[in-house]
Amino acid sequence: MKEFGFELRLCAWAERNWPPLDESDGVSLVARQLGTKHRRWDTVVIETTDTGLTDRAPFDTERLDSDLLHVARNAPSSWTYYRDALPDPGYPWRYVREAVHRASDRGFLDTRRVGNRIEIRRRYRYPDWVDRIIAIENKPDLDAAAARVLAEQLEHDIALGLADEVWLATSATDAGIEPALLEAMPVEVGVLAVSDLHRGATVEPIWNPRTLGVTDPGTRILDRPTGGSTDRSAARFEYADPDWKRRKRLEIAERAYERGWRSYAETMRTDCRGFELRDPTGPFPWCALKSREQTAAECSARCREFEPEPPGWRAREWPIEGGPGKAAKRLLERKRARRR
Repeated sequence: MKEFGFELRLCAWAERNWPPLDESDGVSLVARQLGTKHRRWDTVVIETTDTGLTDRAPFDTERLDSDLLHVARNAPSSWTYYRDALPDPGYPWRYVREAVHRASDRGFLDTRRVGNRIEIRRRYRYPDWVDRIIAIENKPDLDAAAARVLAEQLEHDIALGLADEVWLATSATDAGIEPALLEAMPVEVGVLAVSDLHRGATVEPIWNPRTLGVTDPGTRILDRPTGGSTDRSAARFEYADPDWKRRKRLEIAERAYERGWRSYAETMRTDCRGFELRDPTGPFPWCALKSREQTAAECSARCREFEPEPPGWRAREWPIEGGPGKAAKRLLERKRARRR
């Protein structure tokens, strides 16, 4: 199975069974392909609670970007001039003013004009709704070459300490000791052995991760020597302060809250007559024209076998709502909203 299908099934499993090591009364939000400008994780799990999600709900289903988070987290409970109420953002105030108007349009901020000044007052207190962030790297076929590259990426994750835990998910084998345990992976990284992918996925933790210091300063590794007797180059790195990490964690959580893992349909050609959703545990995308699962990269405008849905499929109601592609998107959105 390709990595895309492996990833979707792991996400479906995580949504139902996370955390794998103990029983928890919490709630897990699962998303794909999230991270920072320099690092993107295959799977992200946001651990929260029912109360946390209830308190987050008044801020709309769309994510709060960095500018909106600055306003939501610092807005006062009584009318105050916005430049007196909000900390200096470190960038021009005109962007803050734009964010204030967007927050008002979203409904979680009140604004009024007093002379030439814009005063603000919050409607809801932005909650501390994120308990932990879990990063999972998916590598179903972990050969030695892939392990070397992945180990270096995971070392960057450990040094930065942006996620509370880092895991590696790989396909289980019949070996007495799973190959992933024999590779030179950082000891702080947990390992998940995944099997029975065609029956909903069975996942077993075979190495427990260490909890990282997310409230401590982190280290961004910019460049490192390759090693060897003739390599005398110095490593280059910079520190990531706890405030930056706190803001970045919230931004990642907000994106996960908005997207979920089923957002793959937003980048695939659901309007192709061959696009189907199969397997109720997902559901997962299937191409009837190729008689197999397709990846997000394959199911695009570049696909030579793309065939648009017949007009009769799409013209049953007005506005157009009748096509199977539209129905697939509505189904995935309902599942995402129900989880959220």
